[in-house]
Amino acid sequence: MTSPSSTAPFWETTPLQEMTTAEWESLCDGCGRCCLHKLRDEDTDEIHYTSVACRLLDVSDCRCTDYPQRHRKVQDCITLTPAMVSELDWLPPDCAYRRLSEGRSLPAWHPLITGTPESVIEAGASAAGRCISERQAGALEDYLVAWPGQPARKPKQPSAHKRPPVRHIRAKTP
Repeated sequence: MTSPSSTAPFWETTPLQEMTTAEWESLCDGCGRCCLHKLRDEDTDEIHYTSVACRLLDVSDCRCTDYPQRHRKVQDCITLTPAMVSELDWLPPDCAYRRLSEGRSLPAWHPLITGTPESVIEAGASAAGRCISERQAGALEDYLVAWPGQPARKPKQPSAHKRPPVRHIRAKTP
């Protein structure tokens, strides 16, 4: 007989610190929100999110255009590690790394659960189409937005039997 833990997905049974590189990398949902520039208020320490992406981020699909060489090309690019996750207060609230480090489960729209990367876009979690490259942007302060720091909305499940509302229009009689 198989125990429930042996059939559970790795992210439910393996601590972040013990994951293989492949497991760790697969936790990234590809939303691109961590690659958006953030500003920290010097007085309040509050984080202000922007819609300005790192110059290496492809803003149409939220993939790094040079992932293997990103640290050479972008000096402040961060390699996320299990030890750092709890220290980074700017990670999106539904980031898999953050959620797992806080003892929460992956969001229902995560590609490891849905089997498709499109679920990130459908859930409203992706920065794809919602950001601009730093190469084209001006002052970061001109691009302040709230959505990168908010949880994604849940994907809408269309009902196969639901009919759209119909409004009958009668022709006017002369």
